[in-house]
Amino acid sequence: MKRGILTFLLFIAWIFLTWPFGKEIDWQVLVVGFFISILSGYIFGEGFTESPHKFFGFKRYLWAIAYIPVLIYWCIIANLDVAYRVLHPNLPIRPGIVKVKTRLRSKSGLTVLANSITLTPGTMSVEIDSNGYLYIHWIYVKTDDIEKATEMIVRKFEKILERIFE
Repeated sequence: MKRGILTFLLFIAWIFLTWPFGKEIDWQVLVVGFFISILSGYIFGEGFTESPHKFFGFKRYLWAIAYIPVLIYWCIIANLDVAYRVLHPNLPIRPGIVKVKTRLRSKSGLTVLANSITLTPGTMSVEIDSNGYLYIHWIYVKTDDIEKATEMIVRKFEKILERIFE
């Protein structure tokens, strides 16, 4: 089932990426895309997801679309913060690694959370342990408390990612 869902999603993505707007789609492009999707689904299907039935939930896709502007907003805010630190004469940084807790349990959700944290300048995911803790390198450690650091770094992404992946 995992391979079938991945194959289907890859084929839909192929169609959207190769569709010549305003023209008919070439059947040869569809055939090639179909075979590439089958091959990719066969190779990568087992590692795709633990719960493929979740991909049939329409609300998850709406939340995924809603997540994009949230991620962009926090990336812009973090970019401005890092630019301020670079341009400030005293270079106000206090780098360190903080431990934060997440409620996410799925591997896909944890991966997206870690990548989202890494995409925001000034933070970088270092490690995820099996107990739901992430270790984050932070350019300016504002607190050493796990709960406060979690609230500042993780919660802004986690609220939406729970609805997508859990």
